[in-house]
Amino acid sequence: MKNTLLLLPLSLLLFSCGNKPKPETIDNTAIIPVKIMPLEKQGAALSIAASGQFTTDDEVYLSFKTNGIINNILVKEGDPVRKGQLLATLNLTEIDAQVQQAQLGFEKAQRDYQRTQNLHNDSVATLEQLQNSKTSLDLAKQQLGTAQFNRSYSAIHATQDGFVLHKLASTGQYVTSGTAVLQTNGARNAHWLLRIGVSDREWAQVKTGDKATIETPSIPGSTLSGTVTRKSEGIDAQSGTFIIDIQLTGAMPAAIAAGMFGRCHITASGNNSSTAWSIPYAALLDGNGSSGFVFITNDHKTAQRIPVTIAGMEKDHVLISEGMEQAKALIISGSAYLKDQSPIRIIQ
Repeated sequence: MKNTLLLLPLSLLLFSCGNKPKPETIDNTAIIPVKIMPLEKQGAALSIAASGQFTTDDEVYLSFKTNGIINNILVKEGDPVRKGQLLATLNLTEIDAQVQQAQLGFEKAQRDYQRTQNLHNDSVATLEQLQNSKTSLDLAKQQLGTAQFNRSYSAIHATQDGFVLHKLASTGQYVTSGTAVLQTNGARNAHWLLRIGVSDREWAQVKTGDKATIETPSIPGSTLSGTVTRKSEGIDAQSGTFIIDIQLTGAMPAAIAAGMFGRCHITASGNNSSTAWSIPYAALLDGNGSSGFVFITNDHKTAQRIPVTIAGMEKDHVLISEGMEQAKALIISGSAYLKDQSPIRIIQ
């Protein structure tokens, strides 16, 4: 009787343990619940994100033609200027003296030539002497023209309507010929550009005429439109990138100035645009530059870890150009718990 009473609780315990649900396993390996996204062999248009600074296509560094001491700079940084406006002058004492010397030399050459011509007419001077005198007169005339030309470029005038971007020298400073004194642009003509730097892969995907959208902190909540107008044919030594110019189109807002920061998204029309897949950020693992990994499944039972090539970034997606050609479904949730060949269970 006692043995019967002892066996009864034991049998109840075994019965309750037998009814407890067991975790899903295959050969002691946990089955990971995941969410998937079907993949089709249709590419998404590549969108290349890059940042740069606003500038214009007609920035120019202005300098004096001759050496000298700066007498006066008549503008400040940020000042608007008109085409032909006087911006800076040199001390003309030395330059005026050079012009006067050339003028005196020309007048003497004129007198010498006239005298030689009279002597030649009287058969006193030879034809050779007359020709040499004419050559000296021509040389003196050219020297006078050169001196007058240099004097005219001993002052700096605005080459176009625009603004003064930078003042690179000061009054009283000695400058040599060609030394930049002022930098101006033609912003009044609204030739605004966003100049960006991109990698060699991105450079190859972008073509002249591709469209872009541009954002800048100076105009929060708004976007500007642009078109790729120039691609550099060589790498920029300072930044180590390839330079691309995006011309702003449409009405130009007043809240843009040279040097302001801007960010753009270019819709690339390169050859790779037909083989790009747009996937969520969460599906990409171990992203490093242009490479990364994703988990896919072709049988809905096993996860496969495959390498992929990153073609670009969008606001909430990553663009993949290579590596997913044979994939049927992308795992977009649960990837953190997966390994290559992990068993999976699809959940909604």
